[in-house]
Order: sequence, then C-alpha cells, then structure tokens
Amino acid sequence: MSTGTVFLVGAGPGDPGLITVRGQAILRTADVVVYDFLANRRLLRQARPDTELICAGKRGGSHTLSQEAINALLVGKAREGKSVCRLKGGDPFVFGRGGEEALALAEAGIPFEVVPGVTSGVAAPAYAGIPVTHRDCTSSLAFVTGHENPSKPMSAVAWDKLAAGAGTLVVYMGVRRLPQIVEQLTAHGLPQTTPAALIQDGTLPAQCCVAGTLGDIVGLAAAIEPPAVLVVGAVVGLRERLAWFEHRPLFGRCVVVTRARRQASALSQRLEALGAEVLEMPTIRIEPPFSFAALDYAIARLRSYQWVLFTSANAVDAFFDRLERAGADARSFPRVAVIGPATAERLRAHGILADCQPPTYTGAALVDALAATGPLHGVHMLLARAAEAPPTVPDGLEKLGATVTVVPAYSTAIATDADPDLVDRLAAGTVDAVTFTSSSTVRGFVDALGSDRLASLPASTSLVSIGPVTSATAREAGLSMAAEAAEHTIPGLVQTVVHLLEQDRQS
Repeated sequence: MSTGTVFLVGAGPGDPGLITVRGQAILRTADVVVYDFLANRRLLRQARPDTELICAGKRGGSHTLSQEAINALLVGKAREGKSVCRLKGGDPFVFGRGGEEALALAEAGIPFEVVPGVTSGVAAPAYAGIPVTHRDCTSSLAFVTGHENPSKPMSAVAWDKLAAGAGTLVVYMGVRRLPQIVEQLTAHGLPQTTPAALIQDGTLPAQCCVAGTLGDIVGLAAAIEPPAVLVVGAVVGLRERLAWFEHRPLFGRCVVVTRARRQASALSQRLEALGAEVLEMPTIRIEPPFSFAALDYAIARLRSYQWVLFTSANAVDAFFDRLERAGADARSFPRVAVIGPATAERLRAHGILADCQPPTYTGAALVDALAATGPLHGVHMLLARAAEAPPTVPDGLEKLGATVTVVPAYSTAIATDADPDLVDRLAAGTVDAVTFTSSSTVRGFVDALGSDRLASLPASTSLVSIGPVTSATAREAGLSMAAEAAEHTIPGLVQTVVHLLEQDRQS
C-alpha cells in the first residue's frame, strides 16, 4: 500500500468564503479531514459524503486531542494510504502549530504539502476597517502571540523592542492576558494614548470590535471573549472612516433558511453578502418521484403537446435529465411556459427560451398568462412539477378547456431531523427571521419543531414567506407571518427581509 499525503490547509479566519481555491480543491477530494475548532464547520459540507471527518479542535484550553495525538493521527491515516486534509483555522504556519505537525510528518517520512491561508491578524482588522499598514501611519508590522508555551521558563516576546519598533502590533490570543500585555507595552514606552482595538469573531457575522487606547482598552474589553485579536497602533484611528463590514444592512442579524440543502446556497449567499448570520435548516429534501414512468412516457410523446409547463427550476432539471437519458434533445420541444425568473434562467441554460412567463410568479398568474396567448380549448399541455404540488394550475387550465397531462418530475420529502443547536437558538430568541420559499418548507418547519416549540416561538422572530401560496400554507399551520415578498423570487424575499429588519431596528 502506498503512503498517502497530508495537506496542511489554512481554512482562513472564519468567513468560509476566504479559504483559498487550492485549499477548497483539497477539501473536496480528501479521504480524511482533521479539522480545528476555528475552522468554519460550513466548509465541511464541501467534503465528499464518504470522507471521514475528525474533530481535533480546542478552545479556551479544552483539547479534543493533544498535539501529540494529532501528529500521530495524521501519520497513521497517511500510512493507511489516505489523502488527509488537516484543516486549520487561519494560516497553518502563523501561530497554528502547523510547523510542529510538518516536522512530525517529515520525521515519519510522510509526504506533505502546506496550503497557506488568510490569517486572522490581517483579515479581522480588515473587516473591522483597520488596515494593518498604511504609508501615512506605519512602515512596520509585527505579529505576536499573547499565549506562549506555558513550559517556557520566561517569555520569549521582546516587548521592549516591540513597543519601540513596531508601527502596528497585532496580538493573537491575548484576551485573557490583556492587562499584562498593555502593562508591558506602556512600561516599555508606548503612550497610553496609543490607539488600540480588540476584534472578536473577526470576519464572521457575530464580529464585535471595541476601539480606544492602551489607556482604556482593558475596560472596554469586558464584553470581548476569545477568539479575538488585539491591534495596537495609529492605523486603528482609520476605523471610524473605513469600517464597512459592520455597516451592511443585515449585520448582527440571524436569519434561518429552510430550503433543501442543495438549493439553500443561493438564498444564503445573498443574505450573507448583506451581513447576516445564516443558519440553514433544510426542512425538505428534493428526491426522485416514486416512478419516472409517467415522465418518460410523456417525453416519448413530446411532439403531441402544444405546451410544456414548468413551475420550478427543480422540474426543469429533472425533465432535461430524463430527456437526455431518452436520447432526445431540445429540437422536439413545443412552446414552453414557466413561473418565475429562476425557472426561466434554468430553462435558458438548456438552450430554451420561455414563450410565456407571467409578470406575477404564481400558478394563478400562469393560467391567466396562458389564457392571454389565445383560446385553450382542445390544447394539449404537459405539466412537469413536484408530485405534491397543489392543483391550481391544472384545474385552472382545464376550466378553460385545455387538456393537461400532469407528470411528477420530482418529489419533496419532509426532513424532520432539525439541528438541536438551531432549535435552541430559536427557543432563545436569538433568531431574527425565518424564511420560507415554498409550502413544503413550511410543512417541514412545522414537523421539525412540533406544536410545543411552535407555540413558544418568540414574538421577536419574524416569519417571512416568498409568496401568497406559501403564506396561506403557513397560516393554515397556525403560523403568524410578519411579511410576504412583493416579488415572489429569492431576490424579492431577501429585499423583504432587509426592509422588515431595518424597520425593526429603527423602532
């Protein structure tokens, strides 16, 4: 058996979007991922379903595995012939003990590669509006740890030289020793008026920054907890003009996304780009229908229909997958109608432009739009949709004389295994909004929480739907909706959440 390779990968400072392209590629192909506490757990979703995930994290002195055990684990897994991704917060070689792990691998004769990451000493200040260098403020930068090896007989940090020579000083892991650090710096010549800032959870939606001077930073730090970095120097004074991350409209807000996991990213990314902390609660799963027989039969007779109707992007994907399996192509397509721009865009990706798309994204609006194209009496239509979809579209079209063949292209299954931590967040009232993109997500949410938890859902948690059908399902389930998107799309839903929470902030 050949020996595997260990990749020491920097996961970045917290924001999962800051991992490098190389690090992401390794994470997606590794047989084993050994991850730290400070590596964002969302990154683990990029690993293969069969990848072995091992937590080797530590926080506040509490170790899941000792460093010696981690070294042995990496060596052992590599000797099993496995590709190992050692996912470390920040950069592996910047106060990450990656050098120790690399030495252990080298001594054991294990091939390894180092994939640098974005270190929190640069990223956290940047997200707080503090450039660690600026030619009008400083010509030097120093990184130092505030938590040294406890076995050392004395500090190896030359505080006297740092106080005298570093234009900007960034201290990692220094919250618990902040009074001693400040005392060392001021004792060696830094004025108490020197600007200083502490940044907790840098680059994350929970980021918290307090800024002052060496004279008052200890008092300001009462609410700051690890992980945090201390920045000392004139560059801190630029924060007032350069802070950007904390000024985004959803900063400090927590929003739950209830879409199926493979669909959640589009909504999650939009909310995160506006500063929200997003908790994904996939209340439904997109699955194949009980049988593809009806869909396959309809595809074989595609030329017999005057219209094909799609009410979701999922239906488009399933339809074209079966079309390809049948050896057919888009040349056999009749006229096509869709609901919503997302469905139209997915159709366009397959080389088809929609002939009919209502301005309002509901089933009733689709019926009206088709009626406007001409008489429907005797017109044969194929409707590919979810097996559980309501009868609004086929019933409305048949009342106008159309013959509608309804075939299930996919199925939505309720996922009731809600994350206990997320359920606790809901109960504690630390969630600002829950979003629903379909009736299925509402039903999944209700089933996942149960009647008792739903009854005790805090009034401060706003429930927001994508449209009237989803809202009606929510009301039938006993939920009180705070808002409904005027435009029944993902961008419309996001805009509604922003408006609602901005109003709440102002009230």
